[in-house]
Amino acid sequence: MSSIRIVSQDEVVKTAGVIPPLLFANLKSLYPRRAERLRQLAENNPLGDYLNFAATVVDAQSKAQYDHPLKIDLTETLKTAAAAGYAPLSVKYFPRSAHWQVLLAAIIAELEPDAPEHVLPVLESLKKMSSTERESLATALLAGEIGKVGSDKALFLWAALSVYWAQMATQIPGKARAEYGEQRHRCPVCDSAPVASMVHIGTDAGLRYLHCSLCESEWHVVRVKCSNCEQTGKLNYWSLDSEQAAVKAESCGDCGSYLKILYQDKDQYVEPVADDLASLILDAKVEEEGFSRSGLNPFLFSAGE
Repeated sequence: MSSIRIVSQDEVVKTAGVIPPLLFANLKSLYPRRAERLRQLAENNPLGDYLNFAATVVDAQSKAQYDHPLKIDLTETLKTAAAAGYAPLSVKYFPRSAHWQVLLAAIIAELEPDAPEHVLPVLESLKKMSSTERESLATALLAGEIGKVGSDKALFLWAALSVYWAQMATQIPGKARAEYGEQRHRCPVCDSAPVASMVHIGTDAGLRYLHCSLCESEWHVVRVKCSNCEQTGKLNYWSLDSEQAAVKAESCGDCGSYLKILYQDKDQYVEPVADDLASLILDAKVEEEGFSRSGLNPFLFSAGE
């Protein structure tokens, strides 16, 4: 069970601490900021074309969530999950509605007019599938079975599922509190892997939060501790230029994993998905040292297509 638990508003008032354990996304600003950052990073980047394409996907997500808002009462869902000891929107247990397929159709419609030639057949294939087929692919994708989905389709399915989960996450009643325990690598809202971690500025200055690859929530994990295995003894930090780099990779010699860590005090505009994607050269260097990525960036499903 996660050591960050979502509780009712009354409970959190009684046990509130100084560090917010969980932050929900502001979807009105998240997608525009991500798209802008992707386009900024695309300049003079070997992956520039793909970063610009990623920005158009994010634009489509932004429009889909605006045009197709979701209202849902999660009170009973929260109670059931709390009693069973799993995340309230767990990808393993939460029963999806057809709303995510509405979002997928909207994203496809937004992308089609200007999509690269090799992408059009993929979008057309997704459109022609039955809803049952799309649900089967979504189940496989959320279970990490990319081979059953195909890397070409995975990104677009994930884009819709992510908006759906993010819309739900922002409507969770109550707040969250930190409890004793470990297992903080997975998102306490949906039990998905993080994209990267980020050290904040502002009211949360100096605090590290992991950013969810699916529901876009962020949860607090103390610094100088492996975000994957919780060990502290064999951490190293890698960067492409200097100690002052805004993007580094934190590797752990105990579990052999690594995850990017972004520093807003070095660059206030860093964005987890965008900066992680734009720094794949750093991934290559760290993986040459024998470490494996512990996070998930959905735009890497088809980066090699």
